[in-house]
Amino acid sequence: MNYPIEKIRADFPILAEKIRNKPLVYLDNAATCQKPQAVIDSIVKCYSHDYANIHRGVHTLSVRSTDQFEAARDKVKNFINAASDKEIIFVRGATEAINLVAQTYGKANIKAGDEILITAMEHHSNIVPWQLLCQQTGAILKVAPINLQGELIYDEFEKLLSDKTKLVSVTHMSNALGTINPVKKIIAAAHAKNIPVLLDGAQAIPHMVVDVQDLDCDFYAFSGHKLYAPSGIGVLYGKQALLEAMPPYQGGGDMIRKVTFAETEYNTLPYKFEAGTPAIADVIGLGAAIDYLNAIGMDTIAAYEHELLTYATEQALQIDGLRIIGEAANKGAILSFTLNHIHPHDIGTMLDSLGIAIRAGHHCAMPVMDFYHVPATARASFAMYNTKAEVDVLIKGIRDLIEMFG
Repeated sequence: MNYPIEKIRADFPILAEKIRNKPLVYLDNAATCQKPQAVIDSIVKCYSHDYANIHRGVHTLSVRSTDQFEAARDKVKNFINAASDKEIIFVRGATEAINLVAQTYGKANIKAGDEILITAMEHHSNIVPWQLLCQQTGAILKVAPINLQGELIYDEFEKLLSDKTKLVSVTHMSNALGTINPVKKIIAAAHAKNIPVLLDGAQAIPHMVVDVQDLDCDFYAFSGHKLYAPSGIGVLYGKQALLEAMPPYQGGGDMIRKVTFAETEYNTLPYKFEAGTPAIADVIGLGAAIDYLNAIGMDTIAAYEHELLTYATEQALQIDGLRIIGEAANKGAILSFTLNHIHPHDIGTMLDSLGIAIRAGHHCAMPVMDFYHVPATARASFAMYNTKAEVDVLIKGIRDLIEMFG
């Protein structure tokens, strides 16, 4: 395919770094992505020329910052095809977005004996908030199983949907396995029983087109740092009617319309959920990241990454003693694996000596590791700036490691 890989790589200054005198091969993108110069420049410009607190000021710098901040909200709205910018809530990341829903919608609508349904492939951020809510309310957490390929056993998921189910919360794409869930089918089945659905989109959002109106999800959560944007910023999308009915998550400045000692009148959406001074420059950086991705095209990126994953998988399967963890038919750009008699932490450490950055551990998905009876996996995760040549470096590094360990 005609993909501008050299131009893209040149846009990411950190890719020119050397690690232990070796060219950096950055394959830890499921943990966080690197930032293009356009994003870095947008943050420098904000702090150098435009920075002031937003919404409350009438002076020029405040107006500039406010305009850029709200322009970024509009970019997010268009990027995920939300119906209104009132449905775009800025938070610190997907984790805070899920906690916000749990502690607002959840506390207002879920009671003792009700059920919350998740899957066995969830990140801890889509497990623990619901466990906390269950402890607070007496609700019950139900878990739909997966098979050895790392796919949701859909029939079992559907059996767990009942009149007691008050919320479904599932990952769009697994960070540990790469599995892309059949989320439209999940949402349709849940909605047939009037059950709202939250999608954890932290892994999916950098790898594919996300259209929340087409999906018809009720909530969608994602982080900026996995979308080539700064860390410490993320988004909660929620259908406007649901957000209108939910109580505020935090109290403070900007989320209020009127305050007296007797009572407080809350602000309109989306500000009702955005208490205090936000991460102004980082939101602007998120907008710059979206501009950058739109210029390339998410469909183009998805096709390139699929080609890259296919190539990496074919190469990995030729290595004796390598076991791929997660072999779903519909899968994103993640290659989790184990090697016979070599701990994943040793794999990660030895590959680092070659300039190769991968992740080794449980990937905040301990139940997934328990399911596969492994303490951890080594995970190479690919992004739009990675190359087949880098895959070759990874595969050679693994082969050299096996030879070294005998």
